[in-house]
Amino acid sequence: MHTRFQAWGVNHVQALVFSLGRLYRNPFAAALTLTVIAIALALPSGLWLALKNLQAASSGWDHGAQLSVFVDDAVSDGDLQSLAERITGMAAVDSARPVTREDALAEFRALSGFGEALDLLDHNPLPALVLVTPAPDHQGPEQVRSLASELEALEGVTQAQVDLQWVQRLQAILEMTRRGVALVAVLLALGVLLVVGNTIRLDILNRRREIEVAKLVGATNGFIRRPFLYGGLWLGLFGGLLALIIVGVGLVLLNGPVQQLAALYGSDFRLEGPGFRGALGLLGLAVALGLGGSWIAVGRHLRDIEPQ
Repeated sequence: MHTRFQAWGVNHVQALVFSLGRLYRNPFAAALTLTVIAIALALPSGLWLALKNLQAASSGWDHGAQLSVFVDDAVSDGDLQSLAERITGMAAVDSARPVTREDALAEFRALSGFGEALDLLDHNPLPALVLVTPAPDHQGPEQVRSLASELEALEGVTQAQVDLQWVQRLQAILEMTRRGVALVAVLLALGVLLVVGNTIRLDILNRRREIEVAKLVGATNGFIRRPFLYGGLWLGLFGGLLALIIVGVGLVLLNGPVQQLAALYGSDFRLEGPGFRGALGLLGLAVALGLGGSWIAVGRHLRDIEPQ
């Protein structure tokens, strides 16, 4: 029993080394196949990373809903402070900051660059307001709208304004991108299966005489199948490694410009790579596709080859 198991293990090792040797002896054909596989794997991986980084960059945007509660001109600064304290005490509110008419004018002057034009005005046209941040568990669109209705019912409040359209648009764009990436990944995975399957099919046809002789002397289908399966495994593994290199080079080339752009907006954002789990997942998928493509090709064509 031990001898049989040892012989089985030696046979697998021989098939593994033999299939790797065939790739080494045909470098041009192997390089073409690996390049096609790597590009097919790198494209959805790059899109997935782009989506992942976009979600990381916008992680605070969809949770940053803020309401501008405008008050009547007759409300004094003291009443404005009292209103802000009253709003802060509401269960659905995280914080409320009063902004007097003078504060609003000063902020507008600093941000707009129209200081000289504002000096020509006879009076301050900007209203006082309270900037309200909803509590973390009340950040949903319906909850924010409900809070806006409650705030508008308060005495002295003329309008509670909140713009949720951009949040909803962002979520819709991310969801559409997520589904698009999934669709592209499935199509390119099928492409990898076909590429590996076709490569193994050609290898089987080129070794047809050798397979016929092996069957003639009593070789089993399992014995004949192993080198082709391991060939698909090597194609998937090396294709996955090459895809990781392509993705890594792309990240290095793009990270500098992305950091410069983020710095202009006062952010220290930088692109994230796939990480250890992501890289391992890509290699595992590549190997699975390589084995799957070779299994389909071998199962389809090995049955048709019989010694004459």
